[in-house]
Amino acid sequence: MQYDRTDARILEIVQKNNRLTSEVIGELAGLSATACQRRLKRLRSEGIIEADVSILSPKAVGNPIQMLVLVTLERERSDIIDRFKKAIKSSAEVVNGFYVTGDADFVLYITARTMEDYEQFTRRFFYENPDIKAVKTMVIMDRVKSGFAIPIEIPAEE
Repeated sequence: MQYDRTDARILEIVQKNNRLTSEVIGELAGLSATACQRRLKRLRSEGIIEADVSILSPKAVGNPIQMLVLVTLERERSDIIDRFKKAIKSSAEVVNGFYVTGDADFVLYITARTMEDYEQFTRRFFYENPDIKAVKTMVIMDRVKSGFAIPIEIPAEE
């Protein structure tokens, strides 16, 4: 997956606001709208742009309770890890899931309507799973920063 300086500029722009038109993005990146559309299409097809999303307020959509959950599996076997990854992907409550190194095997970002709802989720998702050794929940008191913007390395000019 390669990108040039113009692509890098486009990536910086769409990470800040992906609702801009191709005309505006092109103008900011020094391209025509058509050239910008072609580059965006290629960046998406090559998987450099994985998704175009909106970041919602959990409170505004009725899920004010947010948690970070550290999950440790009973043992690290590929079939157990794969099964748990599949469970994460199929769970609406799990907003983000990461397979990590360190004290835990996974870190999950979960939202819930109430603590009672979260308790029901933990019973169903964690406690009924014999592959899980430990679960540690940290309730988020304040979401200080939220986003998916990644710093873009600008390729050297050729």
